[in-house]
Amino acid sequence: MSAGANDGRNSMGGNDRVPIGSLKTGVPGFDAVLGGGLPEFSFNLIAGGPGSGKTTLAQQIVFANATAERPALYFTVLGEPTLKMLRYQQKFTFFDTQLVGSAVQYINLSEEALEQDLSVLLERMVAEVERAKPGIVIVDSFRTLSGQRSETGPSGAMTIDHFIQRLALTLTTWEVTSFLIGEYAEGEERNPVFPVADGVFWLSQAADRNSVVRKFQVMKVRGQGQMPGLHTFRITDGGLQIFPRIPEQQGRRRGQSTVRLSTGVPGLDKIMGGGIPAGDAVMIAGPAGSGKTTFATQFIAEGLRQGEAAVIVVFEEYPEEYVARAEARNQNLEAMIKSGKLDLIYLRPLDLSVDETLAEILESAEQIGAVRVVIDSLSGFEVALAPAFREDFRESLYRLVGALTATGVTVFMTAETTGDHSDLRFTTEKVSFITDDIIVQRLVEIDGELCKVVAVYKMRGSAHSHDFRTYEITAKGAVVGGPLKNYHGITTGVPERKHVPSSGRRPRA
Repeated sequence: MSAGANDGRNSMGGNDRVPIGSLKTGVPGFDAVLGGGLPEFSFNLIAGGPGSGKTTLAQQIVFANATAERPALYFTVLGEPTLKMLRYQQKFTFFDTQLVGSAVQYINLSEEALEQDLSVLLERMVAEVERAKPGIVIVDSFRTLSGQRSETGPSGAMTIDHFIQRLALTLTTWEVTSFLIGEYAEGEERNPVFPVADGVFWLSQAADRNSVVRKFQVMKVRGQGQMPGLHTFRITDGGLQIFPRIPEQQGRRRGQSTVRLSTGVPGLDKIMGGGIPAGDAVMIAGPAGSGKTTFATQFIAEGLRQGEAAVIVVFEEYPEEYVARAEARNQNLEAMIKSGKLDLIYLRPLDLSVDETLAEILESAEQIGAVRVVIDSLSGFEVALAPAFREDFRESLYRLVGALTATGVTVFMTAETTGDHSDLRFTTEKVSFITDDIIVQRLVEIDGELCKVVAVYKMRGSAHSHDFRTYEITAKGAVVGGPLKNYHGITTGVPERKHVPSSGRRPRA
């Protein structure tokens, strides 16, 4: 065997590998979905319907990576005029006008694209690449170009398949990271550009009732494992923001903690066996007006008193109202917010996604080192979701709670009960299995008066009281009292007093 053959074998064998660099896209969430960044010198396709955000995505990548030494070439081909595109793109905060013309160069190829032979267009592109020696090349919109040419073309003319292959080869040879932008509908994956591309990124948007849901998918990326599934995204003043789909936290859940967190509600810790195990997911369920928010606020206030950081996520009332209600019970949340120990997140848009919600909660919890998180309430959370996400609300909530508790955070959620008193279901979604601990509130009639009672319905791996106990909402908050020992039928809402035989002497005959 020749020495050359041995050299070739050894260069590919063992642990010898050719390192592949990666580029940071500059798009929040995109690098995570890609599995760490964009492979350098790759040939990519950004596909989707009109208005889905393809051009904006490409522009973000360009301005995040272009330099004067390694500029970006942005070819516009038979699409909207360059000036019109720039007029709107410059409104985004990532757009830097000082880079235009130097680090970011826009070249209009409409005249060449109108020629009968694609070779003319290819020659112009190759000449510009040789001149500028760019690091990134964008062709927008490639689909309008391919639509102008048949697959066979005139005799002797370059076909679209040949054009794609030559373009990909040229850009790869020049060590350029490139993107073709095109409008494609679902089911068009057999287009010649798909097999050639190293990465295929699909953007879509769909109207559901009165909301629009935007989704992003990495259909293909060579050489690295991407995050599967559809990921929601928004287009804001800062451009695209992608919210990676929450993975299931299999095997990441911690064991039962020996540390107990005080609820801050006098009498409640006792019936919970000493408090809430740290890292648990707790749900307090009760009818409207039973004091669920009061319990949740006391849980947060107790943590703050002990020096713990906390996050409150509200869906049903404005932050100012929430804080004012707590202030009335001597819980100074406003001061804690200013000190950075408490973050109050208000989420009320009617087109939220679960992934978007979790991203905001996790970011806040990580920034302040939160130990406790309150979600008030699950009912409001469901209403705030876009209709497309309500169908899998239970599965989404399972992933959300799992992601939070996997970090060691204790999650306290409120939920409004539905149905009559004899129905022990807590929500129509039957989400009780998601939680570790469940506290049940009931409003019952005793001797013609409305009485509030509370019980610990469930605690995983922990002993607890099974009594129904009365509680009151005082000027300083909720206080749990003694058990209802002499009543039965409490869950019906109209309990009856048990008959207690007299201990006195039997009357004479």
